[in-house]
Amino acid sequence: MLLFLSVPQPRPPGARTRAGAARVARWRRLRLRRQQLRRLRGLLRGLRGRPGAGGRRRGRMALCGQAAGAASLPSELIVHIFSFLPAPDRLRASASCSHWRECLFYPALWPQLRICLRVSPAEQPRLEFLMRKCGWFVRELRVEFAAENYLSGGGGPGDGGGADPGTGGEEVEALQLSTRWLEVLRTYLELVLCVLVSIRNNRIQQLFEEILSNSRQLKWLSCGFMLEIVTPTSLSSLSNSIANTMEHLSLLDNNIPGNSTLITTVELERFVNLRSLALDFCDFTAEMARVLTDSNHVPLQRLSLLVHNVSVMHKSLDNMPNDEHWKALARKSTGLRVYIMAFDIKSEDMLKILKPSIPLERIHFDSYITCVSGAIVDLISRQYDKFLTHFILMNDVIDTSGFPDLSDNRNEDPLVLLAWRCTKLSLLAIHGYTVWAHNLIAIARLRGSDLKVLEVTEESIDFDQGELADQDVDPVHNLIEQVSLGLGQPWHAVMDIESLSVFTEPNRHFYREMQSFSEDI
Repeated sequence: MLLFLSVPQPRPPGARTRAGAARVARWRRLRLRRQQLRRLRGLLRGLRGRPGAGGRRRGRMALCGQAAGAASLPSELIVHIFSFLPAPDRLRASASCSHWRECLFYPALWPQLRICLRVSPAEQPRLEFLMRKCGWFVRELRVEFAAENYLSGGGGPGDGGGADPGTGGEEVEALQLSTRWLEVLRTYLELVLCVLVSIRNNRIQQLFEEILSNSRQLKWLSCGFMLEIVTPTSLSSLSNSIANTMEHLSLLDNNIPGNSTLITTVELERFVNLRSLALDFCDFTAEMARVLTDSNHVPLQRLSLLVHNVSVMHKSLDNMPNDEHWKALARKSTGLRVYIMAFDIKSEDMLKILKPSIPLERIHFDSYITCVSGAIVDLISRQYDKFLTHFILMNDVIDTSGFPDLSDNRNEDPLVLLAWRCTKLSLLAIHGYTVWAHNLIAIARLRGSDLKVLEVTEESIDFDQGELADQDVDPVHNLIEQVSLGLGQPWHAVMDIESLSVFTEPNRHFYREMQSFSEDI
């Protein structure tokens, strides 16, 4: 419903002063606006008329003139009207005429698009139509597939699928996929491919480069995991004057193929005022470290590096900075601090990466396949005891034998040694590794109130048999009490892993942590 407010018409002033002239101009604008609204109101009333309606309604339509009709409205006005309507009403209104249907897919009307589909070949024409119309400009796209289709008509591996339980047994029945299930899977992949092909033609990449080329006072450029929007040529859109004044640069994308990088050494030379930098570790080469130590560059304060197994698989670690390069960087920037997140990286690769002279302040291990060894934790505690403040250890490897124990075959637990050596440690978060209760108490006592955050999931905590055998002491209550006393604040284990502050999609957590890490300067 459109609501029009009438404004009393004032008498046009005839003053010859500057203020009087301004009032005249204002009055004329209001009068013109009222005329337009009155004309639109009459036109909309006329559009409500239907064939076969009464003579009075047809008379109103005739007042609008011979050219009155849906097609006579300006496109801008139709889009403005559509902006007040919910999506179903927009679709119904677009059926009025071809002109309105063209206005329906104006980019400003669809910044977000949510599509609910059945996994059926009959849905593909509708999806292709929507992707052809909206796929090139939509900013947020959500496609949901109805779950019931996977199980209907023999749609799942557990529905029998024609298997004979009497002859094949449960194992054969679980492994056999029905023909219907394969058809549903193929249809699903075809629908997903339709969406992805349309997104590749999205203008966001072009708009992003236009923003860079038109920027005049850009100080902070942070682009992380933006679905290949950032390309190796994106930074060339920045003028030299903007690149010379940029203070923060973040370029992260694990999908860059082969040896391509989002920034080259030559490009980095333009960013002489850079104070904070975030890159994929495989993109941060020895040549880049040398550029950052040049006299014409200001000292770098924050360096965030993501070591991802996908990048390590497709790119080489041979070009990474050696210990001498890190020493030169530390001499150039005495306040330099480094944040590293390692995702599913093998221990032998981590031994190559962790150079002694890195001023490592924060490190985050996250894994679904490869677990961190006790030797790596021990190396970190010895090499970075003067800098380390954040240590995060996450593991979601599915292993029926239980969580790995870092203290196996060791006289001292590596996590206890970490708390003892790293006197600046303020955050320790652990999930998916066995943490013995008495070691957890020792960590709390060693670091005391300086350890601001101690997050350990309940399923990661284990107790000695001696503690469980003591009938006079509740081991869980005693653990909570002793850790709370050690930290000087109430403490309890994390009951639900999803409530763990660092438990999230790894890339997203790295990006958020990198933002706060860089904002410290």
